[in-house]
Amino acid sequence: MTDTFTLAGKTYSSRLLVGTGKYKDFDETKAAIDASGANIVTVAIRRTNIGQNAGEPSLLDYLPPSEYTILPNTAGCYTADDAVRTLRLARELLDGHDLVKLEVLGDSHTLFPNMPETLKAAETLVKDGFKVMVYCTDDPIQARMLEEIGCIAVMPLASLIGSGMGILNPWNLRLIIDQANVPIIVDAGVGTASDAAIAMELGCDGVLMNTAIAAAKDPILMASAMKKGVEAGREAFLAGRMPKKLYSGSPSSPTAGLIQS
Repeated sequence: MTDTFTLAGKTYSSRLLVGTGKYKDFDETKAAIDASGANIVTVAIRRTNIGQNAGEPSLLDYLPPSEYTILPNTAGCYTADDAVRTLRLARELLDGHDLVKLEVLGDSHTLFPNMPETLKAAETLVKDGFKVMVYCTDDPIQARMLEEIGCIAVMPLASLIGSGMGILNPWNLRLIIDQANVPIIVDAGVGTASDAAIAMELGCDGVLMNTAIAAAKDPILMASAMKKGVEAGREAFLAGRMPKKLYSGSPSSPTAGLIQS
């Protein structure tokens, strides 16, 4: 597709962002990400080695920053202080890299965001010079607050992380999209390619996923399916769907000039 989007001043050809966790090994990780066509890959700093554990295999040997935009994230953080500390470490490990994904969780069972701590961390990180993409609830008011703080992208959940339940509240997503002046990227809950397509049809700028690909029976094939789902949904959004009607008296085929019996 020639339709691109810009994030933190850089233009990307793929609107699919993918995670790097839950694969059986780094070889499968790379194969799936290549099949997805993603340019941006997110990495859980507290769970994945990108150089902080000397002597262990590093993800960056398989996904070098020269070929992919690495997006460090704060998965596993439950306080603003932990999240800020984690991303400052990531900036050191990645030679001053400032594009990051913030998530502050409020519950270890549901992985639902803790929004007061998320807002607190976002404010600190923006003041500290980070370009913050932020995982959040699908609350339009809090999404607007995160944009006003200075986050460069807002990432509302479609449903709970790892649930595969798809988009449960499209109306809230539309409210967030309609008011936004920054990219809106669905993060969490996508289960299959049709979920990704729906997110894009609603007008989202992109979709981020991990479990939907990594936990599939064939992750590489699912990555390819997700690539196509995002592209199809985006094209449908740009095309503009026909209005919904309870019924229509206008047939698809013209009736003028029909031979009368």
